[in-house]
Amino acid sequence: MKIDEHVLNFCTLFDSYYLDKGLALYLSLKKVCDNFRLYVFCFDDVAFQILSEKKYEHMVVLHHSVFETEQLLALKAERSKAEYCWTCTPVIIEYVLEHYPVDDCTYLDSDLYFYADPQLLFDEIEGHKADVVIVPHRFKDNKNGRQMEERNGKYCVQFNYFRKSENARRVLMWWKEKCLEWCYDIPESNRMGDQKYLNNWIRDFKGVWELKHLGGGVAPWNLEQYRFCQSEDEHLIMQDAKGERFTLVFYHFQNVRYLLGNKVNIKSQTKDKKLKYRIYIPYLREIEQIREKLIKDYGLSFEPKKLQRSSNIIVGFLQRHFAAYKIRTFSDIVELKNLEKYEKIL
Repeated sequence: MKIDEHVLNFCTLFDSYYLDKGLALYLSLKKVCDNFRLYVFCFDDVAFQILSEKKYEHMVVLHHSVFETEQLLALKAERSKAEYCWTCTPVIIEYVLEHYPVDDCTYLDSDLYFYADPQLLFDEIEGHKADVVIVPHRFKDNKNGRQMEERNGKYCVQFNYFRKSENARRVLMWWKEKCLEWCYDIPESNRMGDQKYLNNWIRDFKGVWELKHLGGGVAPWNLEQYRFCQSEDEHLIMQDAKGERFTLVFYHFQNVRYLLGNKVNIKSQTKDKKLKYRIYIPYLREIEQIREKLIKDYGLSFEPKKLQRSSNIIVGFLQRHFAAYKIRTFSDIVELKNLEKYEKIL
């Protein structure tokens, strides 16, 4: 088969409970990108059936059974749902590279949302002839930021590019084997989930590039460092503490927690209402519209769940019962039935 030219190839994974976020990701790409393909690995039958029925133009829908080996199924039984998803990240990248006519593939977390054409990032990647690209967390350079990096690693598994090359394959296979060996939500000195394995890639492998564009990888853990400047051609222009301006390419809506009473804890980690509401409120509105249609057409339920990422009993208990209610600032609690009041602040 002929390799597609000028197509941005992405892959992601989620189940029906995250279908709203996965669809928001797809729709955001469709708004800003003319030519892309998103390979979606559905982690339950419901998500697979719904997306197969939808027949989205730029989406390839895959069932989790296409790549699951006996080894993976054994790990699935002992790891939490989140830990298993992390384990499968390098696996689905490998699957796309080996089974489809692509010359590269970029993994995306399903809770990303694009505000500008990702070609801005690929221009940097192509300019440096990178085989592999990793994105730093960009934690704040203070005690708390250094502790966060020590716990979670320097790099975030959220936007991870792999070219179809022997050099990139060596990195991907090493990562895959490490994740199969150990991939838990337990911070250790040299590993944490699938992320801390990335810490030494630039040192240990050739062709690995650390993304420099600040618009790739804005997230709750670094949002406090930025300020909103202006909207320009429907893009959001931001600036860092040094005054450097950049276009927001994608935002990582990690750890948004839905609460009882039609409320949500956005966990933005910043007190800047104008900045966070400009990013979060349109996203929450779109998620609500997607959910309303999925509930109406398919009877899905998005009732708040006590989410648990870790298979560790103690850590899992704390995550289920306390994580959703951890509040840094009360302005992070948003009433979904009254989103208009937050828009008035903008």
